Amino acid sequence: MFLSRRNTGLVLAPLLALLVWWFATGLPYEARIVATIMVFCLVFWMTEVIPLSMTAFLGVLLAVLVGVAQIETAFQNLGHPIILLFIGSFLLARSMTRHGLDRRIALFILSQSYFQKSLFRLFLGFSLVSYVLSMWVSNSVTVAMLLPLMLGVTKLVCKQEDKERDSTVLFLLGIAYSASIGGVSTIIGSPPNLIGVNYLAQQGIKIDFLQWMLLALPISLTVYGGMLLYMYSYLNKAAYDKRTVEAYVEERQQKRESLKKGEKVTMGVFILAVILWLAPGVFNLLGLEEAYTFMSTYFAESTVAVLAALLLFLIPPGKENNGEGTITSEDLLRIDWDTILLFGGGMALGQLVVSSGLADIIGRGITTFIDPEQQVLLVFSLVFLVLMLTEVSSNTAIAITFVPIIIGVLQGLQLPLLYPVLGVVVACSFAFMLPVATPPNAIVYGSKQVPIANMARTGLLLNILGAVVTTLFILLYMMVF
Repeated sequence: MFLSRRNTGLVLAPLLALLVWWFATGLPYEARIVATIMVFCLVFWMTEVIPLSMTAFLGVLLAVLVGVAQIETAFQNLGHPIILLFIGSFLLARSMTRHGLDRRIALFILSQSYFQKSLFRLFLGFSLVSYVLSMWVSNSVTVAMLLPLMLGVTKLVCKQEDKERDSTVLFLLGIAYSASIGGVSTIIGSPPNLIGVNYLAQQGIKIDFLQWMLLALPISLTVYGGMLLYMYSYLNKAAYDKRTVEAYVEERQQKRESLKKGEKVTMGVFILAVILWLAPGVFNLLGLEEAYTFMSTYFAESTVAVLAALLLFLIPPGKENNGEGTITSEDLLRIDWDTILLFGGGMALGQLVVSSGLADIIGRGITTFIDPEQQVLLVFSLVFLVLMLTEVSSNTAIAITFVPIIIGVLQGLQLPLLYPVLGVVVACSFAFMLPVATPPNAIVYGSKQVPIANMARTGLLLNILGAVVTTLFILLYMMVF
């Protein structure tokens, strides 16, 4: 069909880019070029004409061809330490999936009698697994792992009548939303978090793993609590048969073997990585300056991630492994290279927005319409704008594009950067209305069990909740700290 999403992008991208070039005559040459390229890429990202990572590379290549970037430095972000953090954390997640540790954790939670007493408590068990795992494991991996188990349980406890079918929809939406909400809690939980941390570092603002958790976790827990209250209002009234769930869990547990060495190695390496990630922040809080400096220098987040991955390659998972490690070269091929490459190419584009002066120009332009004293309106507007834009494009692409612009706005208003940027980055993961907004949304929509109208209706309420909660916490941080 001619008016497909892809064909629409192929037409709109050059057309809008030409319009920007035509009307932005007042901008300096480099800023005008970068603005044109960014609009072109933004349309390609929204319509997914080509893979997201390749769109980022296309933008950088265009910048090189027109002379606003040098080929020697244009792609240097592919060697950025955060790329190593991505690779290491993805390999750790892959080891969990390969050896079944993620499914064992899910079944352990569901086997507890507390979660078997009502339909809402059963949902709570699934959503807790999704929420906690997504702090440390890719959101998409978490939801993909839970989806088959979820579908199996809901077939038993949810009838095919309209009311009960809504329960199945709420279960599926719940694990997707829990993964997105949980992912904002740690630096490695979601790609936009890493993007925000890197942009802040470029402005001389260093934030470590524990500091991020202390700021983001309260926001995450509050939105998660709001989501649970919404689900409770529906699921608590639904019919439920506890015995069918008990039988299902018992059947699955009987098929499970005892804890294998691969699972033990993965869990041990995972715990080691978490301890090393948190250690610098703990030392900083305790005032142990030398220990903090040592850990920050020699055990940075990216170093720890690579160390964890190397340990998984080195340590064998048992005698039957034929001399291979807990993960192998096959697992290296299975991680999310599109996100990794998108980050590298996208950060290069974001850097061009700053170096060309475009971010500063847009920031100064916006400041003429905004009163710096109206901080509530400013923070809410920035958070809600980014949140709604994420509904129609990758949250990673939106973070790459808009965080440097928002930094320019904040600098123009002479406002502190850390907390508003944190709010905007968190908002990138709080898009719940459409399948294209986040990978978890897309995965549960792909099950064919979730009508898009249900996702949009439920997601709109959570979008508003996410925007309001994020704004309130950011304003609180700005007043207190």
